[in-house]
Amino acid sequence: MTLEGKVALITGAARGIGRATALALAEEGADVGLADILPEIEETAAAITKMGRRAATAVFDISDAAQVHTGVETIRNSLGPIDILVNNAGIVNNIAPLARMSQEAWQRELAVNLSGAFNMIQEVIGSMAARKWGRIINVSSVAALGGLHYQAGYAATKAGLIGLTKTVALEYGRAGITCNAILPGLIGTELVNAMPAEILEAAAAATPTRRLGTTVEVGQLIAFLASDRAGFINGAEVAIDGGLRLNTSSLASRREVAKTPKPG
Repeated sequence: MTLEGKVALITGAARGIGRATALALAEEGADVGLADILPEIEETAAAITKMGRRAATAVFDISDAAQVHTGVETIRNSLGPIDILVNNAGIVNNIAPLARMSQEAWQRELAVNLSGAFNMIQEVIGSMAARKWGRIINVSSVAALGGLHYQAGYAATKAGLIGLTKTVALEYGRAGITCNAILPGLIGTELVNAMPAEILEAAAAATPTRRLGTTVEVGQLIAFLASDRAGFINGAEVAIDGGLRLNTSSLASRREVAKTPKPG
């Protein structure tokens, strides 16, 4: 196991990519702190405990720095100092043309998707630097590269995560900390699988591998980046999208993707 003796903290760990990542890190030997606003994180914790690893949970809103401090402190008191931080939590429900996007929705997306990651990093990076070892993985999106129709807030915050990632890498590389961003394409989470079949079929058709990704695949990538095997990977943008970013139609417009002819 590559993460024996390490303590990981994952936000948005109740389901989807966050849950899969928590399980992948536990499989590699890490003890895992789980953060979410959903009480279902207790189910993820139970699965990790069954694997023979320690787990601790805290329910809090990452957009609130005071809640972040209290929640992270709860996990630290249970598991010890945080070695690995995975900023996975985010919202994708602010869908509207830019001209009609409300200020409240825009600000909320910034607060959760970008400021939330900043709050989490600020809370743990001091102790990482003091111990001369740390891994931070930010979950961005291929939308950061090509934009996304009717989701200006989501695309902008995911692009902002890349800038945050590179700055942390620059400032803290000498302290033994790496910070990298992963850029998932369309991954088969519970929310994605609930989308209309025609959208999923069109997305698969626009992806060179002709399928959606799995949460397990994303979790395994994060586990690698969290290990010593990835110790010289720093400030990187690692796409995990089946090659979707190579397709000019991509997911920038679901309406346009839906018109993409099927192969053969």
